[in-house]
Amino acid sequence: MRIRTLTGAVAAVLVLSGPVVDGQAVAVRTADTAAPSGETRVLTYDTGRAGEFASAVDRGAAIWNDSVDAVELRPAASGDPADIRVVVDDGWPRTVPGGVGSGTVYFGREAVAEGHSTLRIAAHELGHVLGLPDRKPGPCSDLMSGASAGPSCTSARPNAAERAEVEKKFERAPAGLFR
Repeated sequence: MRIRTLTGAVAAVLVLSGPVVDGQAVAVRTADTAAPSGETRVLTYDTGRAGEFASAVDRGAAIWNDSVDAVELRPAASGDPADIRVVVDDGWPRTVPGGVGSGTVYFGREAVAEGHSTLRIAAHELGHVLGLPDRKPGPCSDLMSGASAGPSCTSARPNAAERAEVEKKFERAPAGLFR
């Protein structure tokens, strides 16, 4: 899965050195033209309103990127619309999905104040955007058990079943599903 990171870097270089129209570089593929079934789907996220939790969201996205092949989470370019918006507030963390691959994550400070791991919160809430439900109560080894595992649980990696479920959802998703 680390190969995808290298592949992403190579793709970025190719895009930057790719076709030019009217003096501006043009990307060959965007999230608007999702990959055919079986290829990695790119979803963008915006941490512009994530406050002090922006880096936790970046690290949570990196965990998902290292864990699955069918979908990749990338920060949205400044000014571009994002599939996932992250907003900090004083409540409990929650996600309002807009369908598989989109939605708004509310990164609530209440759970952090109670001692829950910011990285686990970020990865868990991104899991909801990727189509996973809460599975409470549950052990710490289940990312989607969320807060039911207790504040001492810092495990932020999806287990094998959670990874497989995300892979399945995104491998069979129609090309026009995302954005």
